[in-house]
Amino acid sequence: MEAHCCEADVIAGLEPFACDEIAALGMHDVRAIRAGVIRFSAHTLRPLHDLKTVLAVYLLRRYEVPRPKALLGDQHLRALFTQIDAALGLMPRGAYRTFMLGAAGAGSAVMTRLKSAIAQHTGLREANEEGDLLIRVRPAPDFTPRLPTSEVNRESEIGSRQTTGWDVLVRLSPKPLATRAWRVCNVAGSLQATVAHAMVRLTQPAPDDVYLNLGCGSGTLLIERALAGPARRLIGCDTERQALACAQENIAAYLRSGRGTFELYDWDMRCLPLPDASVDVVTADLPFGHRVGSHDDNLALYPALLREAARVAKPGARCAFITAEMRLMERALAQTPSLWRLDSTFRVNLGGLRPAIFGLRRA
Repeated sequence: MEAHCCEADVIAGLEPFACDEIAALGMHDVRAIRAGVIRFSAHTLRPLHDLKTVLAVYLLRRYEVPRPKALLGDQHLRALFTQIDAALGLMPRGAYRTFMLGAAGAGSAVMTRLKSAIAQHTGLREANEEGDLLIRVRPAPDFTPRLPTSEVNRESEIGSRQTTGWDVLVRLSPKPLATRAWRVCNVAGSLQATVAHAMVRLTQPAPDDVYLNLGCGSGTLLIERALAGPARRLIGCDTERQALACAQENIAAYLRSGRGTFELYDWDMRCLPLPDASVDVVTADLPFGHRVGSHDDNLALYPALLREAARVAKPGARCAFITAEMRLMERALAQTPSLWRLDSTFRVNLGGLRPAIFGLRRA
């Protein structure tokens, strides 16, 4: 069976987690080619829908043509339709209703003809944004221009507008994989699901885990832990009633197709009604001091949180915290060297913020 070339978009900083997850599905030659982009080969495409740490996966084909107009030629157009059909065939009939072509000059005459050909072949309606079938056309990034001898003197004029190849990427799902069907409710500062899943993987989930999510918010870390496999207990706590109600809605949506027994409590994370050394895993999306909380509040919260989490954690318990207050967290950890051992730190790019995931182990 011929291998497919695929490309996955990930949040920058999560490449190690996504590479491991993709390789675990049996994919080959998995590598990050630049920040936020992973390339690999796949003999089968359907398992890629199960990926939890990537934003979206695309089927990639390189067309060695000098300009997009050549894609309208019979040979290349048939190859493009085969590429599109491979994506459409992964989903039930009717899953795709619209398509969008993303390319520089998408309104040009050439791209208009290409969109018309795609619409005629697929029977899908063009959408101006957020199409179900997303097709991207871009210059091949690692090709150098090949110019006719008569045009060598015009190289500076043409520049990057001419390449010897163009990449076409077809998304393999009607929505990004990062879009979770269970998310029916949001609260301010809700954690992005792929980041939450990476944090869960960092804690090495086990079936006998007592898993505690402090400041659970809308329940993202709880549900992503359930998606990773069974646990003995899944406990979430938050002092905000609105957050707990939102988490309950999301959990109910998840349980329509998923499994897990969840416990939600209105506990203060600084004073937990749990026995000493009773928890295997602790996770938290801590207040960044921007949309949620303030820096002054965090000065007292972080050290108190680390002490209380250490009290309820078993020796060797795994912990994953995410915060944009990196220096504050580092200072708080330095104040409690006998409680926590820092195993790893990962910076992630969340738009305007670059928080860090701290992987800790109870000393």
